Amino acid sequence: MSSDYKKNSLTLADAVAMGTGVMIGAGILALTGQIAELAGPLFPMAFIAGAVVTAFSAYTYVKMSNAYPSAGGIGMILKKAYGPTAVAAGAALLMALSMVINESLVARTFANYLLRGLGMEPGGWPVPAIGVALIVFAYLVNASGNRSVGLLSQVMAVVKVGGIALFGIAALWAGGVSFVATGEASETGIGGFIASIALSILAFKGFTTITNSGAEITDPHRNVGRAIVISIAVCVAVYLLVAFAVGSSLPLDRIIAAKDYALAEAAEPALGQTGFYLTVALALVATASGVIASIFAVSRMLAMLTDMQMIPHSHCGMPGKVPDHTLVYTVVIAGILTVFFDLSRIASLGAFFYLVMDMLIHWGVWKSMCDEIGARGWIMLTAIGLDAVVLGTFAVLKWQADPVIVLVAVGGMITVFVFEAVFLRLNPPSGGTDQVHHGPD
Repeated sequence: MSSDYKKNSLTLADAVAMGTGVMIGAGILALTGQIAELAGPLFPMAFIAGAVVTAFSAYTYVKMSNAYPSAGGIGMILKKAYGPTAVAAGAALLMALSMVINESLVARTFANYLLRGLGMEPGGWPVPAIGVALIVFAYLVNASGNRSVGLLSQVMAVVKVGGIALFGIAALWAGGVSFVATGEASETGIGGFIASIALSILAFKGFTTITNSGAEITDPHRNVGRAIVISIAVCVAVYLLVAFAVGSSLPLDRIIAAKDYALAEAAEPALGQTGFYLTVALALVATASGVIASIFAVSRMLAMLTDMQMIPHSHCGMPGKVPDHTLVYTVVIAGILTVFFDLSRIASLGAFFYLVMDMLIHWGVWKSMCDEIGARGWIMLTAIGLDAVVLGTFAVLKWQADPVIVLVAVGGMITVFVFEAVFLRLNPPSGGTDQVHHGPD
């Protein structure tokens, strides 16, 4: 793996493929059933609500990435907004962790679909074992270089977006447009619907993958923002199509019962055995490409945070340079999470970390960067408000259902910020310049 950041090594198509690769892998395959469990029969609307919240959030990232395209992405935004402080470093590390959590989520989803396709009931030790094997495979692809990631992401993105959209059309055609997932409304009512938006936001957060590759995208001052907008638009269309297809094929109770492999469960009654196996194959392609794209982005982000002296780094006896090492660290952490957490808890932890980080980004940019980047402050404040409502509602429901994961999330965030405060106090960044590798002007 080359340790240098290669300008113009990723095209607009590569960037869109990477963004949709992360989003569709998590959104439809890993989260549809969990969203339905919270939102009840309104679960397709949760994707629309999540897209609205994401649209407000994406505005800040687009404005900052167009102004300052960087291989550091989120880290760059936070450092410019807050300076080399514990807040910036801690929030950046939360983002990196949420991306690693996403890799674990999608890796376990890959395992569930594979086992279901083999006629086995998903569960037990095979799920983490297969998930870890996928993460190792993703490491090998990433270690081969940017073009391997870009080309593979493009091919797999076309296959899965087209294939999953075709599944949605075929399922609607076979089952009719009647929506059978009409069981009783969620016991949590409107609170459950709002909480479900936290998970649907996770289904769109893959757009941040693009910001973390900004310095390597061709014409980054224009194409980073374009890639983000295109990726979100593609995913909204695919999510809605598939959500209605699943709801037209299965009653709500069956969607929830099969929440870890809902698309495969919906394919069989609508499309028969052939459709079932094709859907499983598409799910495997989608989740595999999602893990590959996410590992690429988060390893780059950790490398840039190291360059910016915002996190500690040790070679641990490994050859190569910083990006080679951060790739290994990313894979190891993702593998550990895959082994020890189930899908529901992984998704919840990712939602907590991401939403807190997202609010900090909007606040920091609104407070100190609005005029510099020519942004509209009211959009950022609206994004903060929407995030706060969703996060608060989600936290209340999770505290009632699974207080352990809330405590883990809060404890994890406190640990991150305290760790960064101590690290930066003992190792203040040298120099006053912003050590970010920008794209070409």
